[in-house]
Amino acid sequence: MYDIDATHDPKLKSWVDSANSSSCDFPIQNLPFGRFKRVDSQDKWKIGVAIGDQVLDLRVAGVIDTDDMNVVMGASTSDRRALRHKISEGLRDGSPQRAAWLGALLPQVECEYAVPCRVGDYTDFYTSVHHATTVGKQFRPDNPLLPNYKWVPIGYHGRASSIGVSGSTVKRPRGQTKAPDAAAPSLGPSKRLDYELELGWFVGAGNPQGEPIDIGNAESHLFGVALFNDWSARDIQGWEYQPLGPFLSKNFASTLSPWMVTMEALAPFRVAFERSPNDPQPLPYLDCEGNRERGSFSIALEVLLQTEKMREMGEGPVPLSRTNVSRAAYWTPAQLVAHHTVNGCNLQAGDLLGSGTLSGPDPSEAGSLMELTTSGKHPIKLPNGEVRSFLEDGDTLTLRGWCEAEGAVRIGFGDCAATVAAP
Repeated sequence: MYDIDATHDPKLKSWVDSANSSSCDFPIQNLPFGRFKRVDSQDKWKIGVAIGDQVLDLRVAGVIDTDDMNVVMGASTSDRRALRHKISEGLRDGSPQRAAWLGALLPQVECEYAVPCRVGDYTDFYTSVHHATTVGKQFRPDNPLLPNYKWVPIGYHGRASSIGVSGSTVKRPRGQTKAPDAAAPSLGPSKRLDYELELGWFVGAGNPQGEPIDIGNAESHLFGVALFNDWSARDIQGWEYQPLGPFLSKNFASTLSPWMVTMEALAPFRVAFERSPNDPQPLPYLDCEGNRERGSFSIALEVLLQTEKMREMGEGPVPLSRTNVSRAAYWTPAQLVAHHTVNGCNLQAGDLLGSGTLSGPDPSEAGSLMELTTSGKHPIKLPNGEVRSFLEDGDTLTLRGWCEAEGAVRIGFGDCAATVAAP
């Protein structure tokens, strides 16, 4: 487990003034990592840390000697902790590094961003029992949860090549669909395009093939987390998902926020992992005292929508739902790692573990339009009078996340946004 230390001190201030705002996503207590370069430049992607409204170029600052984010992620926990302390000490108010590091700063608005690291493999899990139950009721009203759900962290192998970064455009996918009254399927654009509110957990140090990762040591193999939208074509999904699950309905696009909030930064926002006594308790390989006491995280999540009409009228996005990971996730990140490797599967630095759609127990906490509109049967009405059953061309979908706790400084994740384009 990662512990609270001097880098989390709520009294810490930075000589980067914008980092000291109470509404800032990136105070000195956060220090998330990402890859950036100056807009429209021919520069190679560089490794930076977000601080206030600036990016600190870690190589120019002399903190690291590589531009390979996966190398940084694969370092030992002690080396990563030392790196965090070095960055924190250099950015705090009164630091002797200020004069030297001023030249390593670049305003975030003058940068473009890449996917935070090189994602070699991507596994999408299904960790929200509320999402699984709500969706299951639409297909199996009398038995919404499959019998293995509360025993096994369900997951499937996704497509890493189509993962993009916030600010991109997502083209509406085409695929086979079949209407209930049709004799045969047809090929065409999806009419039921949806989002999925997720987190993406990044693997740090990997494990040798054939050597499972113990639950008590699982978090030492995680580097951090970002917001993640796993776009889904529900009509394509409904036709193809049996017998082998999602394929073309999922692999056309996923979107990540550009900043990885590290496991170290999340230390003040840990909460107990609790299972209802009426539910089966995790098998021994998915259970340990540390995971029970503070294996979950209090991360607030919000979904916002801005239609093309709203954009033309100068109107900002409107919220669709809000939840918290501690209310939504049935499995912890450590359990995902332990289960993923129990059969000897080898993880590598940069691998991505999607949480699956994170929906809370209340209908207003739904993490997808499929849930919010009951598969389109009950469209939602937006403040400007428009209605949505599923996403339309021109819609911009934004995910936001942040952590707050008594005695800690609020930290955020930055936006994860993308706009739907015609096929």
